[in-house]
Amino acid sequence: MRKLMTLALIASGSPALAASGPFFSLGNTDFIVLLAFLLFIAVLIYFKVPGLLGGMLDKRAEGIRNELDEARAIREEAQTLLASYERKQQEVKEQAARIVEHAKEEARLAGDKAQEDLKASIARRMAAAEDQIASAQAGAVKEVRDRAAAVAIAAAEQVIAKQMTAADAGKLIDDAIAQAGAKLH
Repeated sequence: MRKLMTLALIASGSPALAASGPFFSLGNTDFIVLLAFLLFIAVLIYFKVPGLLGGMLDKRAEGIRNELDEARAIREEAQTLLASYERKQQEVKEQAARIVEHAKEEARLAGDKAQEDLKASIARRMAAAEDQIASAQAGAVKEVRDRAAAVAIAAAEQVIAKQMTAADAGKLIDDAIAQAGAKLH
């Protein structure tokens, strides 16, 4: 307070010295202004305005400090969240790579299995074709034999018919009837 009064006196003292008449009279406007100023300062001090202003400034500083702390906390949280998302993104990339690798492996295995199945199918068809060929060959051989037997029988019949007489034919018929009768009883 003394500093303020001294400062006020010094600041207002220079023009007051230039004024005519005594300084400490109510007729001197500089003195009245000085008294009003000192009264104004006294009222401010009485109502604790400097403390209120200091408190308001302290509150404002504290509010700014709190906002900075909150901003710092939000920034840290955002960095943590970003790091979390980056880890998740990396995990998803790795998982996608594993899925692609697994799909390639499955495709390769499926291709190998399909190739084996194709080979087995070809082998089965070849075996079936060989069986059909063997069956056809056996049928052809049987048909040739049957045909040869029929031709041989027809040739033998013609030869026998030319060489056989009616008496020989009757004797053969009687022998065949006797054999058939013996086999049936």
